[in-house]
Amino acid sequence: MKPRIDCFIPYVDEAQATALSNVFEKEPLVGDVVFLRNDDEPEGTPFIPLHKAMATKAVVSMAKTSEQDYLLLCTQSASITLGHRALERMVSVADATGAAMVYADRNKAVPVPTIDYQQGALRDDFDFGPLVLLRRKTVCDFVASRPEELTFAGFYQLRLFLSRKGCIVHIPEYLYAEVETDNRTSGQKQFDYVDPRNRAIQIEMERACTEHLRHIGALIDASTLRTIDPTEGVFPVEASVIIPVRNRERTIADAICSALQQKTDFAFNIIVVNNHSTDDTHKKIAEAGKLANGQVVELIPERTDLGIGGCWDLAVRHPLCGRYAIQLDSDDLYSSPNVLQTIVEAFRRERCAMLIGSYELCDFSLRPLPPGLIDHKEWTDENGMNNALRINGLGAPRCFYTPVIREIGFPNVSYGEDYAVGLAISRTYRIGRIYESLYLCRRWEGNSDAALSPDKVNRNNTYKDFIRTVELSCRQELSIKS
Repeated sequence: MKPRIDCFIPYVDEAQATALSNVFEKEPLVGDVVFLRNDDEPEGTPFIPLHKAMATKAVVSMAKTSEQDYLLLCTQSASITLGHRALERMVSVADATGAAMVYADRNKAVPVPTIDYQQGALRDDFDFGPLVLLRRKTVCDFVASRPEELTFAGFYQLRLFLSRKGCIVHIPEYLYAEVETDNRTSGQKQFDYVDPRNRAIQIEMERACTEHLRHIGALIDASTLRTIDPTEGVFPVEASVIIPVRNRERTIADAICSALQQKTDFAFNIIVVNNHSTDDTHKKIAEAGKLANGQVVELIPERTDLGIGGCWDLAVRHPLCGRYAIQLDSDDLYSSPNVLQTIVEAFRRERCAMLIGSYELCDFSLRPLPPGLIDHKEWTDENGMNNALRINGLGAPRCFYTPVIREIGFPNVSYGEDYAVGLAISRTYRIGRIYESLYLCRRWEGNSDAALSPDKVNRNNTYKDFIRTVELSCRQELSIKS
């Protein structure tokens, strides 16, 4: 069988490199196995750091080194076991579809399916698995386009380019197995991208994504964003704290008391949407609100099919909702008695349609957890509305100008509802930011995202990619009209 693939693998040390290269050298379709060295190797040497970030120069080196039809990139230094005729299957699919890139499902301790690539799969942590097959001609086209040389975002640049120039195909078959190198739960992994230690990587990823949005006609110009009139309209109160809840008897009273302790120079209320709890949540709400002189409003939906988004939609459309609707999750707390005052003053000053704060991670007993403050400083006034399409969340607490959020509405889901409306608002309106801590986010076993199964993580990621796909279409249409 004639070789059609050159394989590129990370080099950590001689033993690791020899063991990994042996996996591919015996494959009949593989010609050369080429080492890509780590970033502590001599200047000018291509590298793939083990967090899967990759230099543009490594991509260029791959294209110039090979003369085969395909490049097989392995981003993992640990052992991989190829399944029966796995590489033949990847090549046959690429040949049949004309794909620029092919990836497949794999096994770890349990089978790990990947998800299909959508136009909106812009997050830089999209999980292709550690083996991707690349059409060399299209990689050479990428190199010929003279991409900006980046230290960490080279592969991200490449796959965005490939998504524009040719299809990216997912093979829903288990073609190989890998050793699991990160055994943390989903709740522990989800904050990696806001870890301050990854700041340089994030800046590069933003630059690559912004350039991609420019190429596909989906880039928003900050100068076109609208502002609000914070004096317009009549509302029963200036602000409403919105708390959707279901079966949180251990935490709901703390959340309500946190809101009641706010000191403001304006009237506010607390709208608790009790989504048919079956424990003592209703009792706890009543006890917490009995001395509040009607300031606590409990809504029990008539419908039984509402997710968190549906509960939010019910609350913001209620006649008692104030000018600003301000988030408080049922197991979290405001960080001080001045949070609502700070938020409303920021709305008035910045005339934004949505405001997003910063929060601190802590355990159930309020002890700090790493990485501590989540401030989402990757958001800038100039490019935040575009970079929002790359990241998987916008921060908390999320606060809305009620007339705008009533116009847009929440999707009736229990994951990604806040991200969907945040993207929709940022397309047209200015979003304000507060970078000081407003919120204590308690991480405990009761969190809905504490330890998700791979299937659940995939469903969540598929949905957010769908949200971004829809949003891209809206932004492209907006660009055409303007």
